[in-house]
Amino acid sequence: MGKIFCLMGKSASGKDTIYNQLLKSEELNLHNVILYTTRPIRSGEKDGETYFFCSDEKACQLEAAGKVIEMRAYDTMHGVWKYFTADDGQIDLASDNFYLMIGTLEAYEKIRDYFGAEQVLPIYIHVDDGLRLARALERERAQAEPKYAELCRRFLADEEDFSREKRDRLGISQMFENECLEETVQRILQYMREHR
Repeated sequence: MGKIFCLMGKSASGKDTIYNQLLKSEELNLHNVILYTTRPIRSGEKDGETYFFCSDEKACQLEAAGKVIEMRAYDTMHGVWKYFTADDGQIDLASDNFYLMIGTLEAYEKIRDYFGAEQVLPIYIHVDDGLRLARALERERAQAEPKYAELCRRFLADEEDFSREKRDRLGISQMFENECLEETVQRILQYMREHR
């Protein structure tokens, strides 16, 4: 039976980079789960690879059809942006496939409840807040139209969204400190090997 590894962490913790490195592991042969979002596409992102970028109308259609496993809506400085996981055939736990996805604590909880706790394993990435803020600022500066107010809103919201109390309630006790990317990826790969 397959499993889902759910990669989580605050914004600019390196989740996307780690995610892409983990997917390269031939030994684990991980299948990526692509989430959906209604937010605008950023420079360098590709529809169907980074996310499925969709309209709010499409998100509502999927929700009405009972295809949305979990959805988060953020009231940003640029309107409401939705992020969600859809039961769209990407995940088949009856197979022996192992899946990798990125999410929040809230997303992890709903996905765990949907598929079962024994099938969904958390991987929590931690980075010092000062380093995260510097990374986020650098990433935003590279955008054609930087959205600094949204960066600040998201940074502050992460403090509540990823609080220790919420992690403890969900039983997420292990954290992977992302100071050195290569070492972090190797530690996570070892964890995944042990929990297959």
